Order: sequence, then structure tokens, then C-alpha cells
Amino acid sequence: MDQGFTIAAYVVAAVLFILSLGGLSNQESAKRAVWYGIAGMALAVFATLVGPGSGLWLLSLLLIAGGAVLGVIVATRVQMTEMPQLVAAMHSLVGLAAVFVGFNAHIEIGRVAAVYAEAGLQFPQVEALTGEVAETVAAGFRGFAAIVAHKTAAEINVLRVELFLGVFIGAITFTGSVIAFGKLAGRVTSAAEKLPGGHMLNAAAAVISVLCLIWYFNSGLFAPLALMTLCALFIGYHLIMGIGGADMPVVVSMLNSYSGWAAAAIGFSLGNDLLIVVGALVGSSGAILSYIMCKAMNRSFVSVILGGFGGPAGEQQAIEGEMIAIDADGVANALNEADSIIIVPGYGMAVAQAQQGVAELTRKLRAKGKEVRFGIHPVAGRLPGHMNVLLAEAKVPYDIVLEMEEINDDFPETDVSIIIGSNDIVNPAAQDDPNSPIAGMPVLEVWKAKQCFVLKRGQGTGYSGIENPLFFKENTRMYYGDAKASIDALLPKVG
Repeated sequence: MDQGFTIAAYVVAAVLFILSLGGLSNQESAKRAVWYGIAGMALAVFATLVGPGSGLWLLSLLLIAGGAVLGVIVATRVQMTEMPQLVAAMHSLVGLAAVFVGFNAHIEIGRVAAVYAEAGLQFPQVEALTGEVAETVAAGFRGFAAIVAHKTAAEINVLRVELFLGVFIGAITFTGSVIAFGKLAGRVTSAAEKLPGGHMLNAAAAVISVLCLIWYFNSGLFAPLALMTLCALFIGYHLIMGIGGADMPVVVSMLNSYSGWAAAAIGFSLGNDLLIVVGALVGSSGAILSYIMCKAMNRSFVSVILGGFGGPAGEQQAIEGEMIAIDADGVANALNEADSIIIVPGYGMAVAQAQQGVAELTRKLRAKGKEVRFGIHPVAGRLPGHMNVLLAEAKVPYDIVLEMEEINDDFPETDVSIIIGSNDIVNPAAQDDPNSPIAGMPVLEVWKAKQCFVLKRGQGTGYSGIENPLFFKENTRMYYGDAKASIDALLPKVG
């Protein structure tokens, strides 16, 4: 088909992607937004397959079919609790694709130059393609090579910069996402770890990459491109290894942004307008989300990227008191007597897959006329919106799921607050201890409720390794055990 159809299809697909992104900001419209995205991607793939430069139909269809099969397998096997690491894994594939496309673009430039040289022609030409022989040579290429064959010297230089940046961002995204996957899946330590030299190693790799850009721009050789790729792979690895587990929600959204900019760089290299638009949408939305996450933690984006929580600023306040355990009967009695209840879910709820039990407990309590609401911290879980997705899956009504800013002032008038597998987001040390690693981070003030119950597996410090004074407060009781089993034990006792 002609170029006009492809451009029109890309415009429609871009509009659908924008509608999809906008709809995902609201739980009620999220399902419809997903279908917008599916329709936009299907249209984009179809327009690409039938548009200019189309070919290799059998290979294309086999790759699409293979990807579809893998997608179905992943979708059926991956639990909701594993979504953060799945997202990180998907980001790594986008980064790897950017690297391969960049390398391919470099190879195509070299291939076109070799054919021109055999014909006794200069490539690239200083001005637009002229001469019958040059036109004949250019006509022998197809697809991306045909685009390269018609570029001027200035355009080839721009293309080299574009593919260089695409490979650089893609390589960082690839290794960074692989390490993020490992941290989220528990296969790599969640602690912030750096090699001796710390930030100087990252800075040195970045400087070498800039020098490689100058070298590549002036020579067009593969050596500087390969050296830069190794440096970028190291930066991605070392950067994310140096970020602690508590900052992983920011890391996931940051890598999402990186993958978008990598895709946009690929779009510029390939001359694909839709890829540029979609990459810019993903890149900018990921950057905005990262900013929102950092604001919710009262931290600068740079401080997160350059090392996560790091260590305390000084000697931390001593924690007084002891953890007091309670059984299911005690918690159930408090719930039966309470009029207002706020539930704060965290990653522990996700790991135990307790959301269905929590939803059932909510229905039973509301049936008795009690006010039950959920308080959601922006960085709860290990993925932005993680808790919202789990609660929506369990069919908890949207109108009782409130953000931190909407519900924090209500804790003093609340009878019972229940914390299910949360730690840092309910840690009073963020307000009380200036030397705490999370000092200044906005938290849900659950300790201000009349009674506070914490559902927790044991007495450990949690994913980030930071002790929580909440567990030692006089109005706090620890309800130990697997969150799902603990909730299930409560259900027959409530009502």
C-alpha cells in the first residue's frame, strides 16, 4: 500500500495510544483504555506490515505468532504479585531491541557505502542524490537501506548520532532492567551495592561514551560504537545495583521512561513517526511518574538515581518498648467493636495473595454498617499503582480506595487501622528521626488511630532493611503469620 495509508493509520494509532494513556489514570476507565492500546498496536503492526518497505511476510508472521504464543504463556503463568518483575523484564527487551536496531542501522550504512564504492561513487553525497548512476545504484536497495541510500552527508551524520544515542539508552535500559528484575524477584540482593570507586566509575564510563560519540561521528567505525555499548551496559548494571530495594517503584518507572526514549531514538533512526510519538509518550509519562514517586518520598530524582537510600545521616534514635503479639480473636473483637476502619495494604498482601480475603473482610464489615476505607501510599508495593490493581482485581469498590493525601488527616478519628505487609510507608521514623534513612518521606500516619494492627510474617525489618518504631508503640499489636491465612482466620469471627 502507499505511504498515505501508512501515515493515516499511524495518526489513528497515535490517537488511540494517547486515549489509552489518558484512560489509565483512572480506575473506572482503565479497562477501556487497555482496549484502546490493543487496537492502536494492532493497527500500527498492520500498517507497518503492508506499508512501504514491506516484505519477508513468512518471517514476519512467524515472529508475530511466536511473540503471541509467548505472550499468552506469560500472561497465564505470571501472578499479579510478579507484575513488577515482569514489567522490568519487558523494559529489558525494549532496551535490547534498541541496541539491535542501532547495530543494524550501522551495518546498513556500511553496506550502502560499500555498494556505492564499488560503483565508483561517493557516499554519502554532499547534496541530495544526483546523477543517473547514483539513482540506479540507490534503486537497487529496499526498506531501510533505500532510505539510507538517498541521504546526504549531513543526514548520515545525524543518523549516526541518533543510532548512537539509541544504542546508549537501550544498553543502559537492558542491563538496568535485568538487575531490577533480579532485585524484585529476590535473585539479586535488594541492598544498595556499588563497586569500589562508586560514582566515579559511572562518570568515567559516561565520559568514555561521549568520547566514543565524537570518534564515531568522525569515523563511522564500529569500534567506538561497540566500546560505548560496553560502557552503557556497565552503567545500567552499576546504576541499578547501587539503588536500594525501597526505591524500586521509582526505578521501575524510571526504566519505563528510559525504554520510551530508546524507542523514540529508534524511531528517528528508522524514520518511523509512530515510533517517535509512542516513544515520547512512554518516555515523558515515565519521567513524570518517576517525579511523582520521588515527590511522594520527599526525595530528589537525582538522589535516587545516584544511590538510593544509602546510609543514615547519623546515629538513629533508639527504639523503646517491645512488640506485642495478638491473636485472631483479639483482632476480630476490635473490628466488631469499631465503627471506622482504615486498611493499608503493602507488598506483603501481594506476596500472600490475600487481596480476595481482604475484599471479603471489607464486604462483611461494611454489611454491618462500618466505615471501611483503604489508604494507598504512592510507592506502596514494588510498582506504581500495584495495590490499586490488586484491590481492583478483588473487586473492592473504587470509591473507598483513597490516596495518602485524601485519607491521612482521618486517622485520629479512626478506631482501627490495619496494616497488611507494609513497612516504610507507615514508618513514624520518617517524621520523628532526622537521622533515619527515610527522614522527611511522607508516610501514612496509621499510629494516630485508636488501635493499630500490623499483619506481618515475623519480626524482620522488611525489604528495605529499615527498623520501624510503629511496631513498638503502645497502641500497636502484631498479628503474625501469612497475610492470607491471617485474614482467613478473621473472616468467620467477624460479623
